[in-house]
Amino acid sequence: MDRRFVLLLALAATLLSSLAATPPADACTRLVYLGAHDDVITARSMDWKTDVATNLWIFPRGMARNGQAGPNSVTWTSKYGSVIASGYEVSTTDGMNEAGLVANVLWLVESEYPGYDGRGPGLSIAAWAQYVLDNYGTVKEAVEALRAQPFTVVTDKVPGEDRLATLHLSMSDASGDSAIIEYIGGKQVIHHSRDYQVMTNSPVFDQQLALNTYWKQIGGTVMLPGTNRAADRFARASFYVNAIPKSEDPVKALASVFSVIRNASVPFGINTPEEPNISSTRWRTVADHKRKLYFFESALTPNTFWVDLKDIDFSKETGKVLRLDLGPDQRNVFAGNTVKDFRPAEPFVFQGL
Repeated sequence: MDRRFVLLLALAATLLSSLAATPPADACTRLVYLGAHDDVITARSMDWKTDVATNLWIFPRGMARNGQAGPNSVTWTSKYGSVIASGYEVSTTDGMNEAGLVANVLWLVESEYPGYDGRGPGLSIAAWAQYVLDNYGTVKEAVEALRAQPFTVVTDKVPGEDRLATLHLSMSDASGDSAIIEYIGGKQVIHHSRDYQVMTNSPVFDQQLALNTYWKQIGGTVMLPGTNRAADRFARASFYVNAIPKSEDPVKALASVFSVIRNASVPFGINTPEEPNISSTRWRTVADHKRKLYFFESALTPNTFWVDLKDIDFSKETGKVLRLDLGPDQRNVFAGNTVKDFRPAEPFVFQGL
């Protein structure tokens, strides 16, 4: 047996044993498809044990924002309009801006944020993804700015729970570039590469990459892990997102990407008491960066619908804040391009200190 493979096997065994002791968390999967003709499509699933009270929002350019972290909160004015999926109507969990930049936040129980004494600029974790969507058009631009740590990310409790929100952030853009930002041991860690197409939950991202190297040695056509654990979803998504055809038909490409994110989803109703890190997939989004289409699929409705960002007035002068009410458990049924179904609304306030 190849010595390098034996070492990878030993490393994988060590990482997998550490996963067994991982504290409870909730799960999600994010993947980026790099297709023909420079097509880029990002998909994510939202796995959570209860309704996340998600609705879709349209935010125009020129919105005055506050980081909701106390008197020294970072402030900004949005440079880009965006379509986002909210969480509990107090946070941005997912979205795409008019430049084609996508941001997703996923659970990472190992996250540990810097202490915040209120003296420097602060940003509520609820507004982390929105800050990126409002200010940057590409992953490179965002990474260059965020490396300087212009603010401290400040976390708070999950609505209705006693635990703190522990998240990591992924970004992808119309060029296919990707970045993952985590806070480990109170320090910001940025992973930036076009190769970083997949992100799930525990373990931290560099350990996810090590596990994926092990599965690549085995080969996805020989065997793939089939459980709902984060490491197994990472392996399946990594294999399939590169195994599906690079179709020149954008509709077929979308169908392939949807099939991969569904493959990495947790069946609805699966919430394992002895393994709280496994929760039902409640909804999925798929963002077509090139065609500026943002698709939404709820587990509890029969239709997949979309928002065509090209049909939206994002201008500061006449653009409006609009909301698409998805209903409890995202049960409201929509079809086709839903831009016309959004209604004017007051923007939600990010949860903060």
